[in-house]
Amino acid sequence: MLTPLQAIKKKRAEAVNRIVSKGYLSTKRVYVGMATCEIAAGSKEVMEVFRQAIAKGLTDIYLSQKGCAGRCNLEPTVEVVEEGNIPVKYGRVTPQRAREIVERHLKKGEVITEWVI
Repeated sequence: MLTPLQAIKKKRAEAVNRIVSKGYLSTKRVYVGMATCEIAAGSKEVMEVFRQAIAKGLTDIYLSQKGCAGRCNLEPTVEVVEEGNIPVKYGRVTPQRAREIVERHLKKGEVITEWVI
């Protein structure tokens, strides 16, 4: 049986592990538009590219979905927010473009200006 202090320490460690494992403390955040219209435009496949990159070892990334941005003609959209930088929003992101965003922007810090909206 745990003492009250041991129980609190155990709960705290579990909470910290959850926070870290979900990427909440990451310096890079990636938001994929997942409103109904964006899903119809292919955002589920785009989200999967980012999920796979993280599963294969891409670190320091918090991946989440976002709602409608009201830019249906530019969907799917992906927003990259990095600590200390202006957020970058990419439009018409295909799975291939998502792979390029992973390689060029997230790994090398290169903003792909021709896709920025």
